[in-house]
Amino acid sequence: MQQEGDYITEEKKHLLLAELKDLKGPKRKEILQGLAYAKTLGDLSENAEYHQAREDQGKLESRILKIEQILQSSQIVKGGGGDIVEIGSQVIVQKKGTKEEINYIIVGSEEADMAKGKISNRSPFGAALFGKKKGDNVSFKTPNGLVNYKIINVS
Repeated sequence: MQQEGDYITEEKKHLLLAELKDLKGPKRKEILQGLAYAKTLGDLSENAEYHQAREDQGKLESRILKIEQILQSSQIVKGGGGDIVEIGSQVIVQKKGTKEEINYIIVGSEEADMAKGKISNRSPFGAALFGKKKGDNVSFKTPNGLVNYKIINVS
């Protein structure tokens, strides 16, 4: 698996498809109704409701295009499970000089969420881990300097 590609999990694909369905259906209809109502309020050049509805419509259409692009350009991956760190791998690491073990899941950039322990394959840390295996040492640069970790387990 190449590190630089765009990846999403099957779960993320289903979430994006559900969001797309909602945006193209009820949300789009709601915005069109808001536009129609705003047009009835009079002069469009000074009509705040109309301008807000147009802005909302632009944001909606932009999000629809973004989701369609993600779905079209991303490769769907299943969870890791191998000995080598790749997209979907669960990695347990230990920062040098500490005993605390931290658990991360390597995901594509669309799913990254540090609060949930999901790091992007394109982040400095994810890139350092990618392709490594249990027992390897990795280091990467941060604004505060070089950070070193040891990979405790990969699954």
